[in-house]
Amino acid sequence: MPEKARSLAEISWDAFQSLPLADKARLYSRDQRLFHVIVAQQFDRPILEELGAVATRIRRIAKLKAGMDFLRTQLPHKSAMLYFSQPSTRTFLSFHSACQILGMRTVEVRDTSTSSERKGETQEDSVRTFSSFSDVIIMRHSKGGLAEKMAWTLSNTERPVPIVNAGSGKDQHPTQALLDIYTLQRSFEKRGGIDGKKIVFVGDLARGRTVRSLAQLLTCYRGVEQVFIAPPQLQITDDILGLLRASNTRFEVGDDLDKILPEADAVYMTRVQDEWDEKAGESGRIDTSRFCIGADQLAKLKQNAVILHPLPRRGEISVEVDRDPRAVYWRQVRNGMWIRVALLAHIFDVTGNIRDFSG
Repeated sequence: MPEKARSLAEISWDAFQSLPLADKARLYSRDQRLFHVIVAQQFDRPILEELGAVATRIRRIAKLKAGMDFLRTQLPHKSAMLYFSQPSTRTFLSFHSACQILGMRTVEVRDTSTSSERKGETQEDSVRTFSSFSDVIIMRHSKGGLAEKMAWTLSNTERPVPIVNAGSGKDQHPTQALLDIYTLQRSFEKRGGIDGKKIVFVGDLARGRTVRSLAQLLTCYRGVEQVFIAPPQLQITDDILGLLRASNTRFEVGDDLDKILPEADAVYMTRVQDEWDEKAGESGRIDTSRFCIGADQLAKLKQNAVILHPLPRRGEISVEVDRDPRAVYWRQVRNGMWIRVALLAHIFDVTGNIRDFSG
């Protein structure tokens, strides 16, 4: 990377595309703070711990009316564009609620058939239009790499507002991984934290962008072992395994969930991502019956282990599991709102106000 390239505005798109992810990640920050949030590689352990602490502080403040009133005074002068052209329930509502907690106004585009893209407007022009009306663009799109391209594009305009990647194709979902880490932080806070834990990923690991992002973030912790349990057709891909080797992270690849469950500290379940099928019905021909959790699997799991899921779920977790205290996926949903409040507070530099609040 050229030494002079300290921001996205100082490097051409072609040169930027050729950079390793770690080098790209550095260019997404400004003044030693997160600006664009595009890939999990932007988060190191100090920022993960800072954001987790801020999220916990915010949720405590918000328990009182005076605290909620205070939080709403933090960013009432800012507005957020929620550009969600790919279906979403949790991520959309989580970000929308996070904005409201901080007093931000929101506008949204969720159906591009009602936008000027229907008339042939390019996505670049659409996003530049959105930047005229908002101070941050939170975007979810089925096209991989689009959030990255929009971050570079806006950084080379006179109004370089932040882009937050809320899910980009099959590539990454960094804020989902952020809430997953926050859930693990809270789950293990009385057990020495995330260090040294065995995290088991189960299901469609080849196409699950949440798995890809979380696997990256877990490399920030000492002694974590990652285990990938899936049918061969849905197993984790070589690029993630290469990342783990490069970071000296212990890992295991297999297909026997029952065997590994007694050793697991956390089990991260995923659904079959059949929206990415290249041929109609191809996922339906894969036997996934051994990659589910029900009463039999609960009996094999440690009493202090936890079960996570990015949702939505199908049949991979039985509803009877919901009543088990080890099932934390509904807590994950709420944790997502709080950690996204913390992320927005960080981007707009109001975390100091939140730490100082004494009401």
